[in-house]
Amino acid sequence: MSTPAPPAGTPIGPEDEMLAGEYVAGLLEGPAEAAFEARLAAEPALAAAVARWRVRFAEIDASAAPVVPDEAFWRRIETALATAPDLPPQTTAATVAVTSTAATTAPPASAPRTAPAPPRSGGLADWWHSLTLWRGFAAVATAAAIVLAFGLGRLVLAPPPPTYIAVLVTETGEIGAVVNVFADGTAELLPLENVPVPSGRALEVWTKWSDERGPVSIGLLDRPRTVRLSTGGLPETRPEQLFEITLEPATGSPTGRPTGPILFKGTAATTL
Repeated sequence: MSTPAPPAGTPIGPEDEMLAGEYVAGLLEGPAEAAFEARLAAEPALAAAVARWRVRFAEIDASAAPVVPDEAFWRRIETALATAPDLPPQTTAATVAVTSTAATTAPPASAPRTAPAPPRSGGLADWWHSLTLWRGFAAVATAAAIVLAFGLGRLVLAPPPPTYIAVLVTETGEIGAVVNVFADGTAELLPLENVPVPSGRALEVWTKWSDERGPVSIGLLDRPRTVRLSTGGLPETRPEQLFEITLEPATGSPTGRPTGPILFKGTAATTL
């Protein structure tokens, strides 16, 4: 029998917080990933943790300076791949990256070894400062960079982090989507709930920065999906600016104002 979802607003524990970080970092695979995604639709607190981790990891990616690898770097990669032993079924690309890195950075046998650090006391704060998750994320990022570089001939950097984020929720507090707003004024919608859209209807995204102007349409979707929003020419996003999604006719609201029921809404806040 399946375990019932916790009520809306219930905080998650350190283990679920770690799972959310591993999911965003791409460390969950197969059944573990499928089980986690099934929980996202039923557990708003878990979905909120995923949104927070996306913001945190985006800031980490953006801190890396562009690097153009030299030919010697590529030769070392090719040599490592050509001489690598057969890998067991569960070995991933991240494992290859970690193994190759460890082989090239291991100290000489004669090098003195430092004493192991004393065990930590545990708890969420200790987990947050643990290197385990960050090393795993670095391994995945390294492997992804290698694959992209072989295909494109250069490293592809992550986009800059958003300057504002709006978490859109239902009347009962369930998280349905996240809006990211970037420094250049562009914005994107990231749905977190698969809302069924009846035939002849569409999802319309609105924003309102002042009562005098009222809500302005910035997106029309036939189904929930990640999409860039039409924010060109609008004033700069500000704290507490309203974002909402309503159910409208397939061609959009006939009045230029929300006419259907409000499915999700939330206000913008500055990111960490």
